[in-house]
Amino acid sequence: MPMKQVYTNYTEQDHRVWNLLFNRQRDNLQRAACDEYNHCLDLLYPALSEYHIPHYTALNARLMDLTGWSIEVVPGLIEVEDFFVLLAKRKFPASTWIRKMSELDYLEEPDMFHDIFGHIPLVAHSEFAQFMQEFGELGVSFIHDKRIVLQLQRLYWFTIEFGLIRQHGERKVYGAGICSSFGESQHCLQPKMEVLPFDMEQVLDTAFRNDVIQTKYFELESFDQLFDQFKQLKHKLLPEAHLVKS
Repeated sequence: MPMKQVYTNYTEQDHRVWNLLFNRQRDNLQRAACDEYNHCLDLLYPALSEYHIPHYTALNARLMDLTGWSIEVVPGLIEVEDFFVLLAKRKFPASTWIRKMSELDYLEEPDMFHDIFGHIPLVAHSEFAQFMQEFGELGVSFIHDKRIVLQLQRLYWFTIEFGLIRQHGERKVYGAGICSSFGESQHCLQPKMEVLPFDMEQVLDTAFRNDVIQTKYFELESFDQLFDQFKQLKHKLLPEAHLVKS
């Protein structure tokens, strides 16, 4: 049976943690985040707000109206194969547990604040949502090719999770791993941070670590740059996919 959010399980302390995290990071991102993220965060109100842990049913209804996406409840981290399949179906995997008060600034495994506050706003952006669906479809096409799966994981890491973008002459954040982290969203904007111009080939060839705060980021000139280079990647890879299937 599909997992569900059991809303009555949340305690007063859980809602307090959500409120603290939401208010702190919303205020921080008014300056730090890209226009699209902040606009979509507003679009999702009141289904996504500081007042209470979101009801996934209400949030799904709003997402469905905006982009046709929904939240798929999962127990935590899932296999990459399942992840690709869900994205291809316009479903974003999210857990339902929230960190403790003592864990406001560090978690070993993403909780619902990361999944929902970090990821869901841009899922409400039509072009970014389309990119994520096509990313999932490409992953499904190459699920048995370890080399390409690794490359797609790197692309996901340096864009959807830890991506930066240049807007209004300033460096802004859009990756969920940054948007959901008070420390990372300040760390990545430090003047001496290593930030490279986004280049698809270089991203696909760059390893990452998920157990430390990041030391290297890639910065987009615009989201169109990401979408255009991803389209080129698809055109390059898909003929190989047809050969594998034949």
